[in-house]
Amino acid sequence: MSSERDTAAATRPEEIRAVPVRRPGRWIAGAIVLVVAVAIVHSIATNPRFEWHTVGSYLFDERILEGLRVTVELTVIAMAIGVLLGVLLAVMRLSENPLVSGSSWLYIWFFRGTPVLVQIIFWYFISALYPSIEIGIPFGPAFIHGDANNLIHPFTAAILALGLNEGAYMSEIVRAGIISVDEGQSDAARSLGMTRLQTMRRIVLPQAMRVIIPPTGNETISMLKTTSLVSVIAVGDLLYAAQAIYAVNFKTIPLLIVASIWYLVCTSLLYVGQYYLERHYGRGASREQAPTPLQRLRGVLSSREAQEPLTTAGREHR
Repeated sequence: MSSERDTAAATRPEEIRAVPVRRPGRWIAGAIVLVVAVAIVHSIATNPRFEWHTVGSYLFDERILEGLRVTVELTVIAMAIGVLLGVLLAVMRLSENPLVSGSSWLYIWFFRGTPVLVQIIFWYFISALYPSIEIGIPFGPAFIHGDANNLIHPFTAAILALGLNEGAYMSEIVRAGIISVDEGQSDAARSLGMTRLQTMRRIVLPQAMRVIIPPTGNETISMLKTTSLVSVIAVGDLLYAAQAIYAVNFKTIPLLIVASIWYLVCTSLLYVGQYYLERHYGRGASREQAPTPLQRLRGVLSSREAQEPLTTAGREHR
């Protein structure tokens, strides 16, 4: 019996000992990045020309906070106009009517082809072309009359420029989302008697949101930063407020740092919102979504709580 066991042990293959692959390049690259990061942080923290005490004193200044409010308002209103206009232009672009699709293409071509700063200045001086604004039936009676200088203030000019420009970009994003939906979905909806509008609203757009949301989030973050351009027409946004302060006290760098900090705070909040929106509309795209940071934290805490009773029971047994 023992000889059989010895024979089996002798013929048994040796256990494979896994040896991890050594990657010295990773450690060297990580060390270089760490040294550079420490050097940058040390330089920023110890350089007295940054004047961090001035940054702290103006971070919550009333003028800065008022400029931040204007920046957020511009972002929200311009993106709302851009999204609504983008959906309309995308549907028009996909129309079988050449006049409708052609007019949409012309709009997108013009507003994407000219700089947004030029458009802001153009709308600010629109009264030079049209001193009075009339709204009514083309080549017919007008129902609304007004002086352009009274109707289009700097804030209104900024909204028009940013919103109309964003509509051109959002139309391409929405069109890409609509095209990504299989045509069989639309054919099935038509076979059920749905109109083109019902098919677009109930079938196509809900499925296209998975493709539309990520670039829309990027456009919102970009819009928040693009609003800084309206300072050229004296709109009291965040950058304009910082400029107005350092024009008096000549603390240019500290005030620009203050504006940058608030831009970073707002964009970080938008990043978080975009992340959860993408998770919401990405349901069903994969079998299992990666856990959120909060879910990971809960998992770590629950695993620790589950291990504590086992550890206590082991000590009592000893």
